[in-house]
Amino acid sequence: MDSVSVLISGAGPTGLTLGLELARRGVPVRIVDKEESFTTASRGKAGIQPRTLEVFYDLGVIDKVLASGTQRLPFRRYRRDRLINETIPYLDNAPTQGEPFRRLHFMPQSRVEEILRERLAEYGVAVELGTELVEFEQTDGDRVTATLASARGTEQLSAAYLVGSDGGRSLVRKQLGIPFEGFTEEEKQLIVGDVRIEGLAPDAWYQWLDLDLGVVMLCPLSGTRSWQIQATPPPDADGRPMEPSVQALQRAVDRATGMPIRVHDATWLSTSRINVRMADRLRVSRVFLAGDAAHVHPVLGALGANTGVQDAYNLGWKLALVLAGAAPELLDTYQEERLPVARWTLDTSVASTRAVFEEMTGGSGGAEAGLTQETLQLGLEYRASSLSRAMLGATDTGVQAGDRAPDSVCLDMAGQLVRLFDVFRGPHFTLLGFGAGCETALREVAAGAADDLRTCLLGERPAAYGLGADTLVLVRPDGYVGLTAPSGDSAAVLGYLGSLLGGTVPAATA
Repeated sequence: MDSVSVLISGAGPTGLTLGLELARRGVPVRIVDKEESFTTASRGKAGIQPRTLEVFYDLGVIDKVLASGTQRLPFRRYRRDRLINETIPYLDNAPTQGEPFRRLHFMPQSRVEEILRERLAEYGVAVELGTELVEFEQTDGDRVTATLASARGTEQLSAAYLVGSDGGRSLVRKQLGIPFEGFTEEEKQLIVGDVRIEGLAPDAWYQWLDLDLGVVMLCPLSGTRSWQIQATPPPDADGRPMEPSVQALQRAVDRATGMPIRVHDATWLSTSRINVRMADRLRVSRVFLAGDAAHVHPVLGALGANTGVQDAYNLGWKLALVLAGAAPELLDTYQEERLPVARWTLDTSVASTRAVFEEMTGGSGGAEAGLTQETLQLGLEYRASSLSRAMLGATDTGVQAGDRAPDSVCLDMAGQLVRLFDVFRGPHFTLLGFGAGCETALREVAAGAADDLRTCLLGERPAAYGLGADTLVLVRPDGYVGLTAPSGDSAAVLGYLGSLLGGTVPAATA
């Protein structure tokens, strides 16, 4: 029987991000997907949020991502053939020192997946297409035995851990017996697809939002000649919603717009419904859920794939450390930290959907009503996590343990400019010393800590951190602050790292 450290079922953005997080740490991983070929469907075209762009910066794919989309997509709202308004979401969100990405980035999900696969290939990892996880069992407490099926037959595989990133209909979740509580609004559905459009310039996201005539939204897909269409299914001769087809879409467009717009050459068609569901657990022993397998919600607010990528980013470094000998209890913090985010995501997406429908009934705004500063995900934090520690004497102003670690361009003690996101980039912990008073502590920690720690002594306290005194800030591999301590407290940092990497989750310390 073949063996692997981590088996990932599902090769969407979540599974690919997790695979990349593990591969760059040297963890043997297999990623399987039951599809026979990679999709070219746009799927979640609504956008990549700034926090996910920060993840992609760390993973080394940000340049390709930014080159494959746009952050200046006008939302153009019509009533029949009359222009009502036009707006560009987040136009005033200029980059700052602490937040270099502050706008939604629009690009097809299929291109995101392609970029992540290309990066994975640099580590010698390829997705195994046409390979389906059909069952698994946890029998002896230290391995998972999985059965894979492909055109070659069936295969038994032993894995230390299994991660289900296999979508809303997740076989992994179902076999674990984890409830997927929530609701589905069957009557509220849209036909969704990738099509060619004639009669419109590909320079905006065109929107017709009419409660009587139906919804039609047409969005050009960056880097292609295709558009994604979302439309209320028109009724057939018996009054039932038509099934997805070019004919149905053309009828919907004619009915809602009254404009000479032609729909043709569909390459992907599906039906979308308002679906709000969440698992009550993300882990059963050695098996985990991530992404849509753990939580599904309305698309308005553009949080779906983003939350899945960030699930994987949280889980990946923890799996790698435990496989290298760190405390197994570290894996409990995945659910501890990400389950509240899943709840926040569902609540926020529902609120965004409600806001858009209120704009529809008002007749003025459009899908931009679902996009808020909150949906950028830059404010998500883990302050309540057992991994977040603020030592007595640490400054009580500015960045706190559990917060996202801001970026900044600042001077180190040698007078050289450094960018903090570049210091963070990679699979290591980072100890920042803000101010000359931290020099001795950084030297002591560097001498006594494990190899996967980088130290950086700064000659200033940048505004993005809001610190009122010289302070030690320990940044986790996923870019969140794990510990804040007074400038001279090297023992606190060494104790935190030693317990975490050496076999126990850090104990709560005042």
